[in-house]
Amino acid sequence: MPTIANNKIALDGGTGSFSATLENLESGTQYYIRAYAITSAGTSYSVERTFTTASESPALVDNDHLLLGNPTGATTNMVNANNYLMVKPQYCLSYNNSKRTANWVAWHLNSSWLGGVSRQGDFRADYTLPDTWYRVTESDYYYSQYGFDRGHMCPSADRTATVADNSATFLMTNMVPQSPKNNQIVWESLENYCRNLAKSGSELYIISGPYGEGGTSDKGTFSILKSGVVVPSHVWKIALVLPNGNNDLSRITPSTRVIAVVIPNNQECSSKPWTSYRVSVDSIENLTGYDFFTNIPKDIQEALEAKVDNQ
Repeated sequence: MPTIANNKIALDGGTGSFSATLENLESGTQYYIRAYAITSAGTSYSVERTFTTASESPALVDNDHLLLGNPTGATTNMVNANNYLMVKPQYCLSYNNSKRTANWVAWHLNSSWLGGVSRQGDFRADYTLPDTWYRVTESDYYYSQYGFDRGHMCPSADRTATVADNSATFLMTNMVPQSPKNNQIVWESLENYCRNLAKSGSELYIISGPYGEGGTSDKGTFSILKSGVVVPSHVWKIALVLPNGNNDLSRITPSTRVIAVVIPNNQECSSKPWTSYRVSVDSIENLTGYDFFTNIPKDIQEALEAKVDNQ
């Protein structure tokens, strides 16, 4: 508990001032304080003041899903309902309660996440959302009416080491409505490419999410489903690729490979391979307003964000 040093002053009359030192304060905590004076007429109290101590920055640890940064400054305060941080062992995400999808999902990928577990397919509501929020269910995409897939952000096939890991990817907070030819052809092709890099000695820091409103399936163009889920006009993904190793942040240089794509959420997108949709990270920042790679030194960050992958 906080304590106050024994600072007192004695006055014969008139006015005066004093200071006190607060010790043993906890980080990220709100405190209330007021001073008082004892006189011959009794005790008088000052107006109550409040302050909140700064939160401690968590240590940056290799393989943390958010090692490269939190692009929207998402927090676990439910007041922050449209930028609500959810941290899971398998991935992290910023949830948007108004859109009823994630703003972004971030995950680390290397061969240790890959095994022989089969696809669980257990789409379900995420009951770790606050009790007062609507929790999107497995049937809320109304495929027969709207024609959109429950599209994974963190792929099922990126989490096959254990049943629990794979099952976690089927939480609806990890889904956005994707047109089938986006999800099953172009998006899946990029997922497979990234996974093959991980199988071949690389580790990847990946983040993806929806952008805009208004996607197109075989049943038409829709901006919002009757469950309140917003249909994006595009989906985007960024993957930073490193050879397997340690001290990952220190190994990132201006020549580190970064793959970034923005893909239309429609049925025509499959007419081109995923490589045709490569862009710079800067362009995704301009679209979304997010700030990526904030834990990377500024000069390296700027170099990485400006280039477009061509490998």
